[in-house]
Order: sequence, then structure tokens, then C-alpha cells
Amino acid sequence: MAARNDHWLVRPRTIRLLWRGFVVVLAGLVLLDLVIAHDPNFGIDGLPGFSAAFGFAACVGLVLGAKALGLLLKRPDDYYDR
Repeated sequence: MAARNDHWLVRPRTIRLLWRGFVVVLAGLVLLDLVIAHDPNFGIDGLPGFSAAFGFAACVGLVLGAKALGLLLKRPDDYYDR
């Protein structure tokens, strides 16, 4: 059981509810994409769920790019002590 002074956002029950809520909202948005008329500029962007897949892929790409940039720019812990 969470202590009384824990913030409501760090409680495991709240985290589970937020994840479930986010999944329901995102699934609902992808399902709504099936009934919304599209005006695609390219062939692939007219597919149902393309925006969700493209957004996820872009997010993954940004995270991986940031990790690679971090490895490139990382300095030793004692860099300023020398």
C-alpha cells in the first residue's frame, strides 16, 4: 500500500490506470482513422493507421538518434577535474 504522502502520479494503481487510459484513447483514435476520409499526398499516407505508425517510428528514431548523439558527445566523469 502506498504511503499517504506519495504523490498520486507515482502510485502503482494510478500508473496502471493511466497506461490503460492511454491505450484505450490511442486505439480509439486509430479506429476512428478507419472512418475519416483522407486526402493523401502520397500513396502510403492514405492507409489507415499510417499517422500512428509514422509517429511511433519517428519517436523511436528520435530516441535512438539522441542515444547515438549522447555516445558521441559523452565525456568521462572526471573531464573537468583534470
